Amino acid sequence: MPLSKTLLLTIVLAPLFGAAVAGLFRRQVGRVGAAGVTIAGVALSCALSLHVLYQLAWGGAPVFNENLYTWFQVGPFGAHVGFLVDRLTAMMMVVVTFVSLMVHIYTIGYMAEDDGFQRFFSYIALFTFSMLMLVMSNNFLQLFFGWEAVGLVSYLLIGFWFKRPSAIFANMKAFLVNRVGDFGFLLGIAGVLYWFGSLDYAQVFQNTLGDAAATQTVEIFAGHPWHVATIVCICLFIGAMGKSAQVPLHVWLPDSMEGPTPISALIHAATMVTAGIFMVARMSPLFELSETALSFVLVIGATTALFTGLIGVVQNDIKRVVAYSTLSQLGYMTVALGVSAYAGGVYHLMTHAFFKALLFLGAGSVIVAMHHEQDMRYMGGLKKYMPITWITMWLGSLALAGAPAFSGFFSKDAIIEAVGESHRFGAGYAYFCVLAGVFVTALYSFRLLYKTFHGPERFVVDAHHGHGHADHGDDHHEPGHLAHAPHESPWVITLPLVLLAIPSVLIGWFTIGPMLFEGWFGGAIRVAEQNDVLTELGHEFHGPMAMVLHGFTQAPFWIAFAGFAVATYIWLFNPGLTERTKSALRPIYDVLVNKYWIDELYQALFARGGIALGRGFWKAGDVGLIDGAVVNGSAAVVGRVSATVRWLQSGYLYHYAFAMILGLIALLGGLWWIAQAAP
Repeated sequence: MPLSKTLLLTIVLAPLFGAAVAGLFRRQVGRVGAAGVTIAGVALSCALSLHVLYQLAWGGAPVFNENLYTWFQVGPFGAHVGFLVDRLTAMMMVVVTFVSLMVHIYTIGYMAEDDGFQRFFSYIALFTFSMLMLVMSNNFLQLFFGWEAVGLVSYLLIGFWFKRPSAIFANMKAFLVNRVGDFGFLLGIAGVLYWFGSLDYAQVFQNTLGDAAATQTVEIFAGHPWHVATIVCICLFIGAMGKSAQVPLHVWLPDSMEGPTPISALIHAATMVTAGIFMVARMSPLFELSETALSFVLVIGATTALFTGLIGVVQNDIKRVVAYSTLSQLGYMTVALGVSAYAGGVYHLMTHAFFKALLFLGAGSVIVAMHHEQDMRYMGGLKKYMPITWITMWLGSLALAGAPAFSGFFSKDAIIEAVGESHRFGAGYAYFCVLAGVFVTALYSFRLLYKTFHGPERFVVDAHHGHGHADHGDDHHEPGHLAHAPHESPWVITLPLVLLAIPSVLIGWFTIGPMLFEGWFGGAIRVAEQNDVLTELGHEFHGPMAMVLHGFTQAPFWIAFAGFAVATYIWLFNPGLTERTKSALRPIYDVLVNKYWIDELYQALFARGGIALGRGFWKAGDVGLIDGAVVNGSAAVVGRVSATVRWLQSGYLYHYAFAMILGLIALLGGLWWIAQAAP
């Protein structure tokens, strides 16, 4: 049975309806009504998305690709609202709506005492609508609408506590950095329209099949032809670099932790930051035309995977550790795209969404228990107070570290093997980065667990010390002093943790074969035969159990185990070693704790440089040229001319008579000279 338009419209519009009610009628519906209507809308979307996935995967439903509304039509070019729903889209719809639903439920407990309770629910429901419009679009214009809409809502959510200067700085930083990426993205879309003649996915992908698409060139600089596909794909990927926080446009994501913890899980772990990954996978017919663009993607992803993960090892803020982990894992997904293992990239996107959302929400549970203290140096020994959070975060961390049999193992090992199989330029560098990244991932993952849940308690329960709500900007409480002992979070917080822990552990067993090696995505992803590394790996795949057993003999497992062993020895059994190690490795530590000074470089070059450039234009152009030369200069000229004319206009009659006689003599002399000169 084919999918109906009504069904798909309901999936998209249900969260929008909830957002509108919660945001525009918050006085009428109250806190309970705002939470209820948004949760109901997202739950309906999630249930119907699961139905769509079932129909496409097992119900025999054909791919849905139709325009529902025409915005304008100019000659052969039109702007439409339409949906393309295939298995890739359906998988993304389920991930987005399920994680969003868990975040909505979790928010009831986390934001219970916040004055912006209803506003927050409105924003996160609006984000869900925007993300669904992005993943379900069947044309570049609607893709761009969803792309910008999630960016706008992200801006609103990062700066949700708008009275905090750090939150305002963070949301402006995210907005501006993403504008850089979006400029490249818009150029890429313009290139698609100019060279491929359409904004409709199906038409563009059809136009990539001919030899002309792969060989067409344009001279940007005289004598230096560039392949059209390379220009378009690099521009599109620059958009992905901004949205998916790839080096060097990664600097906004760690600062976005200034927003409430639920949005860290919703936007910066599972959905918005993966939009760039989804976009490149969707554009696989375009990217397969350019080896240069794919090598560019590969090198950028590998650099992000290793070097941002290293920063996570020295962070003390529990949310920032998870944020840098997100950056690193996004790098892994990008590496998969760069070696044409698009299915591997979106597969890691799917598994990562569950365990990373779990880790963010688990970190939020810890923050609530610690009265909004986020520094791990003032935690420790929390496992006896928070057993559910402790167990679920261990499960999420094992999945993140790629422990055999956990979901992250299946997706991360597949990416590493695909990179090892590839012969593309940059694959050797990428292979080193993803293998080294395995050690780094285990190191920061278990460091977080040990500093938070194990070892001695590094906090003091002291009723005489007040505690502020640090998330709201009241930072006057003394670090490490709590008004009462930590305790497990309420069920509205722990239930999403448990529900996210289940797929974090189990989902890889059921999906690794179909999604990676059995062509489950079908025509949604197109790979040139010579680039198909996953098919080569599929010849050696003999089921998930065989892959798990084989994994114990492979380098990634032993590298991860080494990271686990080092973290256990340093942060569990010999914590005093950390200071000695820090002193011994001071230059490296300084580089990492300062995040390679990239933020300082951007501040000096772009922020202060932009201010200096603007001041220079103001003084030279506005004050000097416009005000000084044009406005004031013209006034001065008029004044001098007026003074001269005023001197000539004396008011005496004999002056005027004398001037008239001189004029008459001059006129007669001129006429006489002309008469003499005439033949």
